[in-house]
Amino acid sequence: MLFAYAEATVPKITVITRKAYGGAYDVMASKHLRGDLNYAWPTAEIAVMGAKGAVEIIFRSDIGDPEKIAQRTKEYEDRFANPFVAASRGYIDEVIHPHNTRKRIALGLRKLRNKQLENPWKKHDNIPL
Repeated sequence: MLFAYAEATVPKITVITRKAYGGAYDVMASKHLRGDLNYAWPTAEIAVMGAKGAVEIIFRSDIGDPEKIAQRTKEYEDRFANPFVAASRGYIDEVIHPHNTRKRIALGLRKLRNKQLENPWKKHDNIPL
């Protein structure tokens, strides 16, 4: 599936509705794999990894204190795991409201109707592993 996304030349529109972490986010038609339009709902979480896992790695010394871990997890979610951070870095084109999703996808498909994209010539394709 990763190879198919990487090599596809058709319009690729992504809507992130909930959680998009790490490699799973990258391979599902993100900007890193030439996704054309990437939208996210305000409730989406986009990050390298889940907040709890990240906090348990970054703040290993606090693992014995559940209150501290909960507080740090909340801080991480507020600061990093939201679509506005990803949008400010150019990974998301726009943060959209759920009720506008259908309209934004339709508009995107109209914009991409005449998309012309050719992959570079290769003697042998190489599945990106």
